[in-house]
Amino acid sequence: MARTQGSRAEITGPLLRDEARRLFARQGYAAVSMRQIAAAVGVQAGALYAYTPDKQALLHDLLERHMQDLLAAWIDDPQADALARLERFVRFHIGFSLDHPDAVFLSYMELRNLTPGNFARIAELRGRYEALLEGILRDGIDTGLMRIEDPKLTTLALIAMLTGVTNWYREGGRLDRARIADIYWGLARGAVGAA
Repeated sequence: MARTQGSRAEITGPLLRDEARRLFARQGYAAVSMRQIAAAVGVQAGALYAYTPDKQALLHDLLERHMQDLLAAWIDDPQADALARLERFVRFHIGFSLDHPDAVFLSYMELRNLTPGNFARIAELRGRYEALLEGILRDGIDTGLMRIEDPKLTTLALIAMLTGVTNWYREGGRLDRARIADIYWGLARGAVGAA
């Protein structure tokens, strides 16, 4: 195998994903070559194919892992009222997004580069995540805690608003994460017509 002397599979595989994610987020999927990724990892280009069949599979893997991690990290409390659940979702989504800004960026900006089959898989995972929030909103409507005209559209708008924090947030800026989450919770509460 064309692996750099001293490299190990259990290190190279995760490093490959980390470097590809970073390069794709900074330069764009189309502008990054497998040779650039190999250089960043410290292996010969041919060695990458021991870990991924091609660049498309690598992008799909990054997007799929992100969605699976997001879905696995969310824990709902169906016994709580819908407003408490929504607040928890808002704070969770902001925190997860700020902890994974490159993965979030790829999930939105590089979907267009997926093949139709790969796109369908990521869309299915995104739909599952959206359904979690939509379920909270529908419970809020059913219990009279929320006044929403279209729960599906509100779901998409809220997720877009919450995810947008990754576009402008900088560690050490004017507002810390906790204060940003407080403000976003106020925005979300208003968006669902809650007092």
